[in-house]
Amino acid sequence: MASAAFGMIVANSALAGSYTALLHTKVAGLDVLHWINDGLMAVFFLLVGLEIKRELLAGELDSWPRRALPLVAALGGMIAPALIFLAINWRTPETWRGWAIPTATDIAFALGVLSLLGSRIPNSLKVFLTSIAIVDDLGAILIIAIFYASGLSIAGLGAAALATAALFSLNALGVMRLAPYLLLGVMLWAAMLFSGIHHTLAGVVLAMSIPLGPAGAENKSSSPLCRLEDGLGSWVAFLVLPVFGFANAGVPLAGTSLDALLAPLSLGIVAGLFFGKQIGIMIAVFAASRTGLARLPAGASWRAIWGVALLCGIGFTMSLFIGLLAFADAEREAMTKLAVLTGSLLSALAGAAVLMGSRRRSGPHRLSSSRR
Repeated sequence: MASAAFGMIVANSALAGSYTALLHTKVAGLDVLHWINDGLMAVFFLLVGLEIKRELLAGELDSWPRRALPLVAALGGMIAPALIFLAINWRTPETWRGWAIPTATDIAFALGVLSLLGSRIPNSLKVFLTSIAIVDDLGAILIIAIFYASGLSIAGLGAAALATAALFSLNALGVMRLAPYLLLGVMLWAAMLFSGIHHTLAGVVLAMSIPLGPAGAENKSSSPLCRLEDGLGSWVAFLVLPVFGFANAGVPLAGTSLDALLAPLSLGIVAGLFFGKQIGIMIAVFAASRTGLARLPAGASWRAIWGVALLCGIGFTMSLFIGLLAFADAEREAMTKLAVLTGSLLSALAGAAVLMGSRRRSGPHRLSSSRR
């Protein structure tokens, strides 16, 4: 949060020229911003992929009863924002490529806000939010792979396919050392760089190939996946995401007016994140609970679930990333960044307010229950 705010401050200060020059400095043929968005973010996607695989095999999503509610909620939370965006942008076809921007949830920011509210928030809500965000990330990955591929290269795709086959062959052979996987992962990233499929997805493919090891093993050292996830956690949290935030949140506000936020592109993103997320998730959760498809999180009121649905409107990292893929021109990029920041901030503030109210209301009830 601090690095994103710092990027915004620097981009609107006397250092703005140096900030822009630094991001466009060439290093090994690519500018710094390219290395951040396509290189460092591949490491972020690797960590996301590892988390998804672990949760599906031995975590909160390891069975259908556990998967049902987050899956339904995440789908509702992706469909509604996209429909709201397209409805607002219906008369401007040139902005339709941005339909997926408000569908994403930033798990780090959303959980960060939830954690600030203290231990009286039921742990079931934290698990619920985490599960939604994980399914949401998986959906975003599929969207990027399907809808934002361009200029496909047969040679690049062939090389990527060979690297992928080699990775899963290592898994099938029971190789538990990380070094061969990581070496092939670098080769896969390089192949995807020329394939037309966005190369950050190499991180996800690499993650899916790395073995979890003995299910439920208490000693994480026996699990290559857990070792890599633990090793990457701090680097992603304290380097990759802050650098990405600093590099991409720096939107010059000079000349920006209210009209810019009311333009169809900006308005569609803000409305999709703030209104679409909460509407889609609440309708999906209500339908799933009423039909018996899934049960509500233990100890959570409808007000608390609404608060979580609002927090899912914090799109920051993934929304910004999809925005960079959707639009190449500077004007739309700036509008996208400003709209994502606005929609995410509104969602964070509203979600925190609703959950704080939920805590105050639940206090007396819990006390009387404990007395009984």
